[in-house]
Amino acid sequence: MASSAWSEKILHLLRRMNNFYSAGSCRSSCFKFEIDGVQVGWIPSHVASLITRHTDVFLPPQEGAVSLCPRLDCYERRSEAVNEVLQTLRQESSLTCLKGWRDEKYSVKPRFSDLPLMWMERAATSLFGVKRYGVHVNGYTVSDSRKVSMWLARRSITKQTYPGLLDNMVAGGLAAGVGIKHTLIKECEEEACIPADIAVKAHPVSTVSYTYEDEEGVFAESQFVFDLELPLDFKPCIGDGEVEKFYLLPIEKVKELLATDDFKPNSAMVILDFLIRHSFIEPDTEPYYQELVTGLHQTL
Repeated sequence: MASSAWSEKILHLLRRMNNFYSAGSCRSSCFKFEIDGVQVGWIPSHVASLITRHTDVFLPPQEGAVSLCPRLDCYERRSEAVNEVLQTLRQESSLTCLKGWRDEKYSVKPRFSDLPLMWMERAATSLFGVKRYGVHVNGYTVSDSRKVSMWLARRSITKQTYPGLLDNMVAGGLAAGVGIKHTLIKECEEEACIPADIAVKAHPVSTVSYTYEDEEGVFAESQFVFDLELPLDFKPCIGDGEVEKFYLLPIEKVKELLATDDFKPNSAMVILDFLIRHSFIEPDTEPYYQELVTGLHQTL
């Protein structure tokens, strides 16, 4: 693929993954989701009309914001009350994202460094546009001749999201109350049978952040990115069934694949970050270098 065509496709990916900031997005019609007067998300108007019917949990919109009732004044009360509403909507409404209910709790908080104000079912987070966090691992090798190759995973066709697409070797969402490094080690073992003594050698190197909208809501996400150089004789193995197959590919081939429709979009962004940090993409040869860097690191 010609370099200009590759660049245009990558720019299109970044625009799509940051489309909540674009003109014509639903942002102008969204309500702020506030807890104790602090914004923690964005609620699309059609979602607001459904949840505010539950007047014992949500207040009517005021000054462009939807808030919880004052009686819900602590972490557990907020979490349990909102979860009851979501369980009802799961049975009654046509909100498709709730059909993928996972029984996984995600923290709701203004910033990652803040204390959580409540937890929320993972499948419902896009309805409230709350920030979601995850861990992605770039597993790679360096040959004796200094050639870099990267391990990629092919997602199982039974996955709820992006079935059958290429992915990072290891990735997983950050559940409420669980640490980043703990999640990394756990996902390495479960998804790729990488033992803890190898997984702990992964280095935190970056975050990749973006906000996009689709028919299921608003996705404000930030991924904690780790690089893990693996021994040349090590091969990841299928663990919990979330991966169909692993591939070890030359980094030039990985770069080429990023511009196809065969990649999970946010994982393509994580690998793009790897290519930039390791100087496989350089400003003298990539005219959109600054746009690529900016598109990977948006403020949530």
